[in-house]
This record gives sequence, structure tokens and C-alpha cells, in this order.
Amino acid sequence: MRKTTPTEHNSDILRRVTSAAVTLTVVVPAFRAEPHLRSCLDSLLTDAPPELTVVVVDDHSPDRTADIAQQYADRDPRVTLLRLPVNVGPGRARNHGLRHARGAFVWFVDADDWLPAGSVPAVLARLTATTPDVLMVDHAEVFPDGRWVGTDPAGALRGDTTPGPLQQRPELLQLAHSACTKIIRRAFLDEIGLRFHPGWYEDSAFNHPLLLAANRIDTLDRVCYCYRQPPGGTITKSISPRHFAAFAQYDRMWTAVAGAGEAYQRFQPELFRLMVDHLLVIAGSGHRVPPSLRRAFFRRLAAEYRLRRPKAGYPIPGGIAGLKHRLVSWGAYEAYATLRWGWRLAGQLRLRGDAPIGSGRRPAPRPQSADLTPR
Repeated sequence: MRKTTPTEHNSDILRRVTSAAVTLTVVVPAFRAEPHLRSCLDSLLTDAPPELTVVVVDDHSPDRTADIAQQYADRDPRVTLLRLPVNVGPGRARNHGLRHARGAFVWFVDADDWLPAGSVPAVLARLTATTPDVLMVDHAEVFPDGRWVGTDPAGALRGDTTPGPLQQRPELLQLAHSACTKIIRRAFLDEIGLRFHPGWYEDSAFNHPLLLAANRIDTLDRVCYCYRQPPGGTITKSISPRHFAAFAQYDRMWTAVAGAGEAYQRFQPELFRLMVDHLLVIAGSGHRVPPSLRRAFFRRLAAEYRLRRPKAGYPIPGGIAGLKHRLVSWGAYEAYATLRWGWRLAGQLRLRGDAPIGSGRRPAPRPQSADLTPR
């Protein structure tokens, strides 16, 4: 039997999706997106059927973002451009685009990222087959040197493919809490009244309540999203006091958990561990919290730890990660700062080649069949 080529395979998926008339709206919040918006929109539109619509929300960009989006809207009826009179940030821009979405499903895609070839047909085919509340897809982080890093090393997306609630696959909570890796039934979002909040780390207050409320979560073990890692890092990897916004986002998450009944409470230990892990990443980065505010950030983290720690305990990780958790529980900033300094020094030695093989070097990326090149 002759094997089908990737192009033939994608065309077959596209024919089946078109006949089913599944509708999907992609909302693209865009701010200073001039360098990458074309590749993003091309990746959405090239192999997509008429059932796809794209809503670009220009978040009052000072560059040519709106002009580029308007060019696409003028020649492709699937594209709509919305212009905001003031800059409101990605969360509120997504909310604005969602109000104008018409598809049965919605996908939030950032303007500086892109989708590998065949992603839209594959996603539409899956939505047609299972009609979930949430479809989770794999993604890759792509660096300027062409290197990419997969994000599902434990294979959480390869489990049971029957849509169901989080209780059946709690390991899905461990995946990246980005809204961009989830395609969501629009009516479901309206039913639970979930929207994005303003401020940095807006996904922290969106992702976990979304998964906890969903009765039908499906997964697609395919890289359908390429997350661009710019040379200077993302906005949330820039030194600013605004990183303290993470605490407000997690406060919103816990409010959602507390108001949702006993079904949510069983996940409290895992959610607590994930929160502490995330806040430790922010605290430990040299490109986020200003040096003069690191002690204050750590103290806020320790206060959140005491406030939110489950009465029955939680699964403390092993190794260095577990030691960090314990230092937070003790409020031991000086010991934490010393550990952080030593860890960063060891990392610099590894980069210089002074550390032995096997001491933490990044492994070579595994091969990937999907086309990860922006079009």
C-alpha cells in the first residue's frame, strides 16, 4: 500500500472537516507585532477551510500592526480587524476579540507565534470527532538559533483519548498553563463566565479554573503551536515590579476554586504545588523581579505559602526544588538567596564548559515531524 504524503494527509483531513462544517474563531491580540504578524496569519490561513475565522485585535500598537492586519482583512473575508483606542494588555484584548467571535470554538493565538503546517485541519478534525469543552494540544518553544524544545516530556497528552473531566486525567494540570495551547468551546466559556483578567500572568487565573470546570477535556498529541522565544525574552521576562501581579492572578484562581464546590477541592494540593513552583521561577529569574525587590517578593511568596498551604499537606518535590519549598515555608530569605547564588554560579560554569557531562547540560532536541518553520 502506498503511503500518503503529509500534503495528501492534510488535504484528506481538510475535506472531512469542511464537510462537517465545524466552526473555529482564532483570536489574535496584537501589540508591536509588525515583525511577526504576517507569519502568524499565514500559518493560520494557508491550509484552513472557510469554517475558520480570524479576529485580530490591534491593542493600540504604535507600529504598522494594524496596517498589516487590514491588508489581510481586505483580501480575505475570513479575517476581521478590531482596533482598540487605548492599550489594554493581552488579557483584555483577548476578551474584546472573544466578544466578536462567531465560531463554535475559539483559539487564542499570540501574534508573535505561529502554527505548524496542518495544525488547523488537524484541530478541526479532532473537534469534529469529539466536540469537547476543551481540546489541549502540544507546543514547542522555538529559539532564535533554530533550536526548539518540546514541552510534554512525560507524555501527558498521550493518555486516554476519550474526552472526560480532569478527575480522569489529573496529570494534565502539570502541562503549561498557557491559553494558547487550548481550543475552547465558546458556549462553555459563556456558561462558566470565565474571562481574562488584566495584568501580567493573566493565564494563571484562566487556565486552572477552565480545566477544573470542564466536563469534556480532550487531547491531541501533536505540536500545533510554536511559541517564539525572542532574543531579549518575553514581556514577562523583563525586569519590572509588575511581576508582583502574579500574586493577584493566583488570588483570583483560589477564589474560583473556593467558589466551585467540593469537586475542586481534591486538586488543591497539586494546584498549591504548581503555584509555589511558578512563583519560585519568577523569584529565581535574573530577568524579572528587580534586585531591590527580591526580598519583598520572597516574603510575599512566604505569606502566600502560609495562607494557602492545604491542611492535609501537599506533594513536596524532591531535590533542590523541594529544598526551595522548605525555605519558603520557613521564610528563610538569606538561605534562599545563598542557594540561588550558588545555583546560578554552577549554571555559568556549565555554560563555560567547566562542568562535567551529565551535570545538567540540556539534552539534544528530539526529532519532530511537524513543520515548525513560520510561513
